[in-house]
Amino acid sequence: MIVSMHPSRGSLSLRIWQAARDTAVAWGRIFYLFAMVWVLLLSPSTYRWPSLQPILQRMYRDTAPILLGFTVLAALICLVITRIVVVTAISYGLSRYALEMVVRVLVLELIPLTASLFVAMRCTIPYATELAVMRSSGAWDARAQRGEALMRLEVLPRVVSGLYASVTLAALSCVVALVMAYIGVYGFSWAGVPGYTRMFGHVFNPSVTLVFVLKTWLSSLAVAIIPVSTGLYAKPRRLSRPGDELNGLVRMFAVLLLIELASLMGNYY
Repeated sequence: MIVSMHPSRGSLSLRIWQAARDTAVAWGRIFYLFAMVWVLLLSPSTYRWPSLQPILQRMYRDTAPILLGFTVLAALICLVITRIVVVTAISYGLSRYALEMVVRVLVLELIPLTASLFVAMRCTIPYATELAVMRSSGAWDARAQRGEALMRLEVLPRVVSGLYASVTLAALSCVVALVMAYIGVYGFSWAGVPGYTRMFGHVFNPSVTLVFVLKTWLSSLAVAIIPVSTGLYAKPRRLSRPGDELNGLVRMFAVLLLIELASLMGNYY
């Protein structure tokens, strides 16, 4: 009986070792891609028209079509959440804190995370699929043999476009949330502007503003880098294991969760 347990122990330790190795390799590739992107962004040759054109085209193509739809969606969500919070606060006699609570919940916490997840689902996760198909079909290797700078022409535009779309949607939806919060409390009247501006200045002190900016940028980087890295280094279908495609999503959501926890600690502790 004791001898029969050795194979299972060996297979378990082997699986643990393989999982740890795959995780370390995956994170190493993510950081390598992050460093490569910043090197390319700092390179003057990136800003010459042959290299800059695909970046600008993808930024426009991936951001402009979703601006209106996401703005309308954000406005509806903000208006509904504002109404719920205000009615709940009034019922508990906390109406004086309702507007500040709305701004903290919507602008500081929900809006950047929602924008990052929207861009991930709409843009960067499909990018991963495109790159994986390009690698598995052999088109990547064929173009690389012809001397094409694929990191500059294919990878960098996708990463920059995802980052730009996430930051743009977060900034736009924050403005929409502030407007909807005001309308939800004061209606279409200018009477509440002085009190609203005082509350806004109280909430967005320098430390909270710094945390908000860092959270928005780090979340945007996470949704821009991690899915693209997953697709870029994806194994061929015949060699991949079940669940390999989901590992990149798990890592992305884990990073977003850590960023959100760090933001909460920075704002409220």
